[in-house]
Amino acid sequence: MSTNEGIGGPRLDRQDVPDRRGRSGPPQRVPEARPPLLGDWFIYLSVVVLVCGIVSITALEFGSPPNSAFVRFPALIGAGLLIVLSADAALRVWRSAWAWLPVDRGRAIFRLVWAAALSGIMVASAALIAVLVSL
Repeated sequence: MSTNEGIGGPRLDRQDVPDRRGRSGPPQRVPEARPPLLGDWFIYLSVVVLVCGIVSITALEFGSPPNSAFVRFPALIGAGLLIVLSADAALRVWRSAWAWLPVDRGRAIFRLVWAAALSGIMVASAALIAVLVSL
């Protein structure tokens, strides 16, 4: 067996990774001009929303009625925080879209679609709160 063959056949030697800085095309990132509003709290509040959703869904799966406290209170807390988180994320994505527009129009349009989706999440969360309060 030659030095260039492995157990399963010819061995491929590692190749150098091409330098991305020398390539033509748009940059990979556009620096953020202003920091996000929630900063590091975004992650912690997202975890709270996740736990609230788990508690509410688990209570529903175990047979609790939708007007039960085990369903309503965590769902109200989670939906309220989700509105705040979605607003922060939508603002951040909106800023990002306008930063990308002069650099790469396709990426900017993609981010505008995400901003619209986040706005839809805010509307759906507000509707959930309205339904839960009326129960």
